[in-house]
Amino acid sequence: MPLTFPNPCRSFDEARNAVRFLGHDGMFEVPFYVEAAALSGGTRTTEAACLMAFDAARNTIHEVATAAYARGRRTIYILTAADFR
Repeated sequence: MPLTFPNPCRSFDEARNAVRFLGHDGMFEVPFYVEAAALSGGTRTTEAACLMAFDAARNTIHEVATAAYARGRRTIYILTAADFR
């Protein structure tokens, strides 16, 4: 079964300085994080700005997350600016 993103919810994880969202592979939840630096182009930003940037780039983020997931199964996936190049 392919990775899907049926739940549009996302949240800011202050400890990781990243936006957290979930993918699903069948009945399994797959946690993803997008580092704030990847969303802001490397500049310091706020939680609200990160969430807005995530929403604006949601389709691209899901494509990058799917590619990361296809490279191998992990417990969590942390997407960095390098993943978006």
